[in-house]
Amino acid sequence: MILPIYVYGQPVLREEAKDITPDYPNLKELIQNMFETMDRADGVGLAAPQVGLPIRVVVINLDVLSDDFPEFKDFRHAYINPHIIETGDNLVSMDEGCLSLPGIHESVKRPDRIHVTYLDEEMNPHDEWVEGYLARVMQHEFDHLEGTMFIDHLSALRKQMIKGKLNAMLKGKARCSYKVKTIR
Repeated sequence: MILPIYVYGQPVLREEAKDITPDYPNLKELIQNMFETMDRADGVGLAAPQVGLPIRVVVINLDVLSDDFPEFKDFRHAYINPHIIETGDNLVSMDEGCLSLPGIHESVKRPDRIHVTYLDEEMNPHDEWVEGYLARVMQHEFDHLEGTMFIDHLSALRKQMIKGKLNAMLKGKARCSYKVKTIR
């Protein structure tokens, strides 16, 4: 089932998401629906708040990049109750976009290395250091679980420059090729 993606202005995007228990209803189905929604929107990551759910679930599909980055071949993972424990000191700038902010791409500085804990789809615990592009995608998606959007990392000047696009989204004028839920 394709879920609507919540765009800028939806209150759930600014809430801190809650951990879930292993008996969360229809979790496997939700994860599959999130993958399908993300794939149809041509994204590489999607957090549950982006589909209106204030829970700590994220899906990431980097397999779509495997033609250029063979190390991402078959990389499709769900992260349940993920948390960043620690970050590295080296900050790297890279352009980011977001399915909840269609048409906005900005350069964001993030640590190139993070220490994370999470559960996989089988509820097995993981505790690991992640680096490079995967660390960037995780930080972007995990930000959604904290009620943060990538534009929150921008300077005041950059925020002012995109204000018109953000106001248009608040008025329901988001232009994109996927199903969205806007403020009306």
